[in-house]
Amino acid sequence: MNTNDIIIRLEKKVEYREVEKLVRESFWNVYKPGCSEHYVLHVLRDDPAFVKELDFVMEKDGRLIGQNVFVRTVINADDGRDIDVLTMGPICITPELKRNGYGKMLLDFSLEKAAEMGFGAVLFEGNIDFYGKSGFDYARKFGIRYHDLPEDADDSFFLCRELIPGYLEDITGVYQTPPAYYVDDADVDEFDKIFPAKEKLKLPGQIFK
Repeated sequence: MNTNDIIIRLEKKVEYREVEKLVRESFWNVYKPGCSEHYVLHVLRDDPAFVKELDFVMEKDGRLIGQNVFVRTVINADDGRDIDVLTMGPICITPELKRNGYGKMLLDFSLEKAAEMGFGAVLFEGNIDFYGKSGFDYARKFGIRYHDLPEDADDSFFLCRELIPGYLEDITGVYQTPPAYYVDDADVDEFDKIFPAKEKLKLPGQIFK
């Protein structure tokens, strides 16, 4: 992969809609018929927990091909403390360039910048086969539980990476997803009218109805 034509930089306000379109194209019919990630990004930007200094886009030959964002959240530790951490996403690469190494490049750059800002750990929902290549592991190995998940339920989707070695040492507790990630389907459908019409399809492998 030629990296000389790649630029990773902060998102500009004038390109918000273009980035939302990119996210929509990347996630459409992947996890469910249609998608909501483009609207989630739209909402996140106005949330106080959104980290503007970690709102990245990736360009190739002057064209936007990827993006990633981070949001502040906490672990409710079993000893009563709230431990500051980050969560991440949506993160995406335009569909025609997936599986070419661009996603890992964007991810690794983003995590490096988060570490430089002094954040201690990132927790989020993802696929260990991909994110494990960038240092993520199952959150349960750090003693962190996913909120509202039954004790015997599969938590292999819940991942963690320490940005400061030992940041989560001797900490057990429950991770909280920031409220801004929970969006109403009706609001998503209304927002989606801004974009060109696309067919919602039920496809094998989707995890939501």
